[in-house]
Amino acid sequence: MSLGGGNYITQNKVLPGSYINFASAARASAVLSERGFAAIPLELDWGKDDAVFTVEAADFQSNSLKLFGYDYADPKLKDIRELFRNVKTLYCYRLNSGVKAATVSDNLTVTAKNSGIRGNDIRIVITTNVDDPTLFEVSTIVGATKVETQLARTVEELIANDFVTFSGIGDLSVSAGMNLIGGTNKASVEGADYQLFLDKIEAYSFNAIGCPSTTASVIDLFVQFTKRMRDTSGIKFQTVVYRTAADYEGIISVENTVLDAGVNGASLIYWVTGANAACAINRSNANKKYDGEYTIDVNYKQSQLEQGIKTGKFMFHKVGSEARVLDDVNSFVTVTPEKNEDFSSNQVIRVLDQFANDIALLFNSKYLGKVQNNASGRTAFWNELVTYNKEMVRTQAIEDFKASDVVVEQGADKKSVVVSNPVTPLNAMTKLYMTVIVQ
Repeated sequence: MSLGGGNYITQNKVLPGSYINFASAARASAVLSERGFAAIPLELDWGKDDAVFTVEAADFQSNSLKLFGYDYADPKLKDIRELFRNVKTLYCYRLNSGVKAATVSDNLTVTAKNSGIRGNDIRIVITTNVDDPTLFEVSTIVGATKVETQLARTVEELIANDFVTFSGIGDLSVSAGMNLIGGTNKASVEGADYQLFLDKIEAYSFNAIGCPSTTASVIDLFVQFTKRMRDTSGIKFQTVVYRTAADYEGIISVENTVLDAGVNGASLIYWVTGANAACAINRSNANKKYDGEYTIDVNYKQSQLEQGIKTGKFMFHKVGSEARVLDDVNSFVTVTPEKNEDFSSNQVIRVLDQFANDIALLFNSKYLGKVQNNASGRTAFWNELVTYNKEMVRTQAIEDFKASDVVVEQGADKKSVVVSNPVTPLNAMTKLYMTVIVQ
């Protein structure tokens, strides 16, 4: 069931759920959930078709051939390695699914498990078993790597593996090599392909999503998706895009381009998406060293860097021989009475997003429809909110918390609960003002 969530103006919601506002104050048993979850659509030569598939960091290192068709160190997987510099769990979606490679020989048909040009690098070799001449060894080879060998007498005995399926009827026969052919990637990726990804990824929970496209209409799809999910559905995450003045705390706009020949100039999207997804709520990415494989254009004057910060650009600058994050900011720049300049800080947004996601999960799973809206029920919820806030203080995500500031009251109707929970997010030091007095 889809629950209600997001912001509210009046207590007039119809769907059960958690509606949580964050606003600047005038001058907004619980546990902290883990971070490190990212989602991204990719153009791949191999991978599951028409489905989001989950890849853990350890799986990527040990099973990259099965998952993406290439060894871990292959240049084809550079962008995925950029993501896994930081993320622990990646939700992938293949944008360019095409046609599956296949081969037919006499009574045996072999078909690639996934579509794509990498399927054309698969071949099947059938030899007689040296110990039992009535058996055949059927080997699946991807590129130069033998990925599986099985023993069988007939086609019907063959079992599908991670790369191919077998079909047909009758006895096997020796073959020096059956090369799969006809595998293709989709010729061009369009906005509709990105929309399919967004439709499917809506059911997942993640901390950051990456938009690797430089097409304005596609970027706008991601921006509008992010706004709808954050403000209407109450699903809190940030989206990393390329050079887009979105003026919104949920959008991080990467300014630097990469200088490597023959690659997407927006390829820093991958590293930044991973870094933002994995950054703890009591940490900042400010001054974080870029440890990826691309060559970054960091040829900016100080005045350009200052202007970049003012206009909500996430930038890297040169520090010695290294490229480092200038400041951990998002694209929000228009300050209002409801949202002050603190909302431009990604560390602040991570704290608020963590708060919203965790409290919504707590309420929806433990209280919604299960606990009576009376004094004892509201007291129980109050106790859990206080415990959660104290944990946020302990991890140095917020400060100046007082239990007496948390108020849980009955709302406008008997089913509603209204909570006031002021929070003061902490931020990492990024500026030093010092006076040295010589005496």
